Amino acid sequence: MNVALVVLDTVRKDAFDSHFDWLPGTRFENAYSTSHWTVPAHASLFAGKYPSELGVYAGAQRLDCPEPVLAESFGSSDYTTRAFSANVNISRPFDFHRGFDRFEGSWRLDALSEDVYDWDGFITETREMGPQRYLFALRDVLLGDCDTVPSLKRGAFLKLRDLGMGRATRDDGATEALQFVRETQFGDDEFLFVNLMEAHTPYDPPEEFRTVEPPELDGLRATLSSPGADPERIRQAYDDCVRYLADRYRAIFAELRTEFDYVVTLADHGEALGEHDAWEHLCGLYPEVTKVPLCIWSREGDGGIGEGTDPRTDPVSLLDVHRTMLDIANIDGDSRGRNLLGEPDADDEPEWLVEYHGLTDRHRAALSRDGFDIGPLDTELHGLVAPNYYGWETPDGFSEDGEIEKPRERIESLVNDLNRRTVTNDMTVSSAVEEQLRDLGYA
Repeated sequence: MNVALVVLDTVRKDAFDSHFDWLPGTRFENAYSTSHWTVPAHASLFAGKYPSELGVYAGAQRLDCPEPVLAESFGSSDYTTRAFSANVNISRPFDFHRGFDRFEGSWRLDALSEDVYDWDGFITETREMGPQRYLFALRDVLLGDCDTVPSLKRGAFLKLRDLGMGRATRDDGATEALQFVRETQFGDDEFLFVNLMEAHTPYDPPEEFRTVEPPELDGLRATLSSPGADPERIRQAYDDCVRYLADRYRAIFAELRTEFDYVVTLADHGEALGEHDAWEHLCGLYPEVTKVPLCIWSREGDGGIGEGTDPRTDPVSLLDVHRTMLDIANIDGDSRGRNLLGEPDADDEPEWLVEYHGLTDRHRAALSRDGFDIGPLDTELHGLVAPNYYGWETPDGFSEDGEIEKPRERIESLVNDLNRRTVTNDMTVSSAVEEQLRDLGYA
């Protein structure tokens, strides 16, 4: 049994509906994340519990929870486990390579390898030295302990980037992911995870897919004040990126369906594009951010999961995806989720939490230094997912889509049921990691 799990990072549900109408399988129309951004959402997807229970959230970003993660569970059942990630947050420095026999990454992750020369740190430390500084770097690359060829390639990439060259064909990893899938000799009993970042800021697709110039956007600052670029230009640039991702994923999916029995496609979170005066996905639990696309395709169409089946409208959480992945492979394991294969139980009306844990340490420090009042964004909030309902706490009160009795009391009951794991984050990251996080708006 070969199983693939593909995360279309930052793809909104409405954008998915517009540009991924070609994707076969059963669609879940009311699927929600467990959080509003990448790290806690992936932690839930991998380990089957809420982020606060795993101790993976804004202030603690390492996947160091004691629970086994999907790759470990599949590996313990004699599966070959492989991953391709284009997201710096989902990388070795944050322990998201746990359990994978092979963990590869895009050009963004190339810089994070301990064996690749730290060009970002070198550039920062030698800005005043002039062009001759590169002779010192070349000496260190050739005579030092780093891997020579990957280090030279990384240095050349950064120089070309600074010169504005190569942008017409560069993407955020989808082309490399396609190559990864095409070149891998998959066997029997494979688990594959892929994260694709084309829809994430900076909204900068290859030139042939641009209808507007890529805008500058800092989502938190735009939410606290206003975006620096025209809002319609921002929205169009985002749509251009999703359109490009759909084009690339069509080719990736065509490869996957020849090798895999199940392909699960989803987003970890969405994106705010001015709704509620919010931008990007680090500032609240708005439905544009927490509602995600989810589509499950299988070769055999087990349990109605196959070509052209009717969409499911029952409320779904990323926790359900975790349970479903284990059950597909007949693997035992704890999970708060339920199996999504087969028809929904009419007597089962689950309710799910969505968690917001405040700002990361990096954002808290940067915004405070720039004089922003971060109080409204730096507090714990929760959302409630139920049949035909989504309600979410805001700094100013409570908002709802749909109606349900006593939603605040229901949230309180679910929160009280959590077995929280408190983690103090004393992790430091390299300058290369900081540079990549900054480029993606995480620092």
